[in-house]
Amino acid sequence: MATIERTSRDLDKREMTERPKRWAPPQLLPDPTPEPGYAFRWIRLSTLNAPDALNISSKFREGWEPVKASEHPEIPLVPGSASRFPDSVEVGGLLLCKTPAEFVDQRDAHYRQLASSQMESVDNSFMRENDPRMPLFKERSSKVTFGKGT
Repeated sequence: MATIERTSRDLDKREMTERPKRWAPPQLLPDPTPEPGYAFRWIRLSTLNAPDALNISSKFREGWEPVKASEHPEIPLVPGSASRFPDSVEVGGLLLCKTPAEFVDQRDAHYRQLASSQMESVDNSFMRENDPRMPLFKERSSKVTFGKGT
């Protein structure tokens, strides 16, 4: 009796179960692989080919440091012209930087407190003009009761 060579059923069905490939628009700024304890941010180096030294130096003083391209090989890079940061990740005048997450939390808390004190100052200045005979605004509150109301 002759043996018949057959192809595996898995090979036949694979093409039918494979999802169709879809086109997706390119992502302008790729996301780096997250690292525990660090936050990432794209920082402007230049605008319209004019260097922005003030911006980058202020960000470095805040604690941001350039990310080395070797640390994130998943980000495709196109070699560009002479850059001040040749071993870092740079896309279109933006430099990928990282800082410890606790710095970001402290910065957010600082600016939240600053905004809160500014709002308090505005409210105090506004309420200074308030007269009880003709209030500028009325505090509104609601009350929820259960059972028989009075």
